[in-house]
Amino acid sequence: MIRKPLLIGLMLVLSVRIFSQWSPEERERIAKLNEADHQLMMKMLGIAEIRPGPSGNPEAPNAANTDESIATPYSSLPDPLVFNDGTPVQTAGQWEQRRTEIIEDFDREVYGVVPDNVPAVTWKVITEKDTTEGDFPVTVKQLAGQVDNAAYPEITVNIQMTVTVPRPVTAPVPVIVEFGWIIPKEWRMRMPKPEGPTWQEQVLAKGWACAILIPTSIQADNGAGLSEGIIGLVNKGQPRKPDDWGALRAWAWGASRAVDYFETNPDIDAGRVAIEGLSRYGKAAIVALAYDPRIAIGCIGSSGAGGAKILRRVFGEQVENLASSSEYHWFAPNFIKYAGPLTPMDLPVDAHELVALCAPRPVFISAGSPEVEGQWIDARGMFLAGVHAGPVYELLGKKSLGVTEFPPLGTALTDGDIAFRQHEAGHTVGPNWPVFIGFAERYFSR
Repeated sequence: MIRKPLLIGLMLVLSVRIFSQWSPEERERIAKLNEADHQLMMKMLGIAEIRPGPSGNPEAPNAANTDESIATPYSSLPDPLVFNDGTPVQTAGQWEQRRTEIIEDFDREVYGVVPDNVPAVTWKVITEKDTTEGDFPVTVKQLAGQVDNAAYPEITVNIQMTVTVPRPVTAPVPVIVEFGWIIPKEWRMRMPKPEGPTWQEQVLAKGWACAILIPTSIQADNGAGLSEGIIGLVNKGQPRKPDDWGALRAWAWGASRAVDYFETNPDIDAGRVAIEGLSRYGKAAIVALAYDPRIAIGCIGSSGAGGAKILRRVFGEQVENLASSSEYHWFAPNFIKYAGPLTPMDLPVDAHELVALCAPRPVFISAGSPEVEGQWIDARGMFLAGVHAGPVYELLGKKSLGVTEFPPLGTALTDGDIAFRQHEAGHTVGPNWPVFIGFAERYFSR
């Protein structure tokens, strides 16, 4: 049996979790609801059909391209340092104006607009206990971010987050937040234990706190869930409009609400918050970092298309995959247009500008081996996004990647404020955690 490159590591666990918990009837029901909503969005946009995306199976007749010689059909990318009217950006002050333009384009055409009437979130401590994480004494809090649903009581949203703080705490400490999965206990029992310390133990060894935020407690990871979660609550269960937010923007909104909580916790230094995510949650992590300037640094793991990968590149996953009924819910409905009457070349923005929106804050772009992880995520496409975001960082007095040539496997490009490393393993951040923590320490040490 041939597996798609993304069915590796944690994504395999996630897939097992989904398909083990849902009956065949439930899977069929959700697929039908996804397709029905997808068709409704296409009708709203006046689109009769969209182009099919390539397969992640390298043996399939329609396998995704992995030939670098034909991966770049474009001759240029949108310039983040040129206003929409053609005026060049020459100062940091002008960049702030240009930044607003870029955000408006991403809002309207890619990730969607967060409505003005999103209700408030009240954080409650559900449980608190002193325990150990490995050899480290810690205090663990299970939290629920209760979203005010007075305007539409039919939908309830409780954001789930676990915060682990080292004991004792003598001064506020940095915190690294991971977008994480809910993995059933029976599957956790069967999972192999990682070699060496966990990422949490590595973070605690620095005296920092760690947190896990559950995106699916904010918004379901399927189109059927768009009538529920925070999107459904704000829309009162009704379908989205063309520029309404998708799941990625909703998950990023949830990360911002986590920062709100950290600002109230005396043990946490809310000025030193990091965000990390893998795969679809890597996409959410870079969206969160780009949109919320309070997040100090990000580790963006194998985010691929819709995250840090150049969308115009014909390599690995494509816009057509993202716009399909299985992934469209991550984005604004308007994004579907770019797999139908329009093409990725018509996008007003691309991933290098998403990286640029993170400036001047540091961002670490992580990927796995092409032989182990596969090439679906397009590591080179993510590297190039970092390269083309460099001029914005330099305008703001920060250091770019410093190179334009794709580095050998295992090379850590961490001298600048944009960092990149492709490790030797699969679809995981695991081997890059020590490198990222060392990178973050430059900014978090006081």
